[in-house]
Amino acid sequence: MTPELESLSSALLTKLDEIVGALDGLSEDELNQAPDVAGANSCFVIATHAFGNMRASVLGIACGLDIHRTRSDEFRSRGTFADLRASAGNIQSEIQAALAALDSGLLNERFVPSQELWGDGIPHEESRREAIIHPIEHAGIHLGQIMLTVDLLRQSR
Repeated sequence: MTPELESLSSALLTKLDEIVGALDGLSEDELNQAPDVAGANSCFVIATHAFGNMRASVLGIACGLDIHRTRSDEFRSRGTFADLRASAGNIQSEIQAALAALDSGLLNERFVPSQELWGDGIPHEESRREAIIHPIEHAGIHLGQIMLTVDLLRQSR
């Protein structure tokens, strides 16, 4: 793996660890409870969505693996901390293997991803490199949402 891909892989894996770390210690009820704020989601939903975006972008779009995603299912998900930790571990392994196998000479290749992998909105042309960088930013945004959601849940106790 090239130094660039190692750096990107490390950033992705760190975001997964940070999300899991932010949820450690929540009860199952807290993990699955959305704050009493219009449009809010539970921490489990937010994490599941961030993980789904990362798999679709890195594995499906950037690495061209046969990945299927139903984004709307992410927003109906429920589960345990153990489920999230296992999911994050699986994604970490998948990312490491996929990026290790990716030809770094293809990082500048541009194309329009499928709607299924793109998620919400209209897909537009991007490079494989951009498809790896985007979920780092996306996960960081959702990590902030998780932290605020945890604060709101703890305040309501």
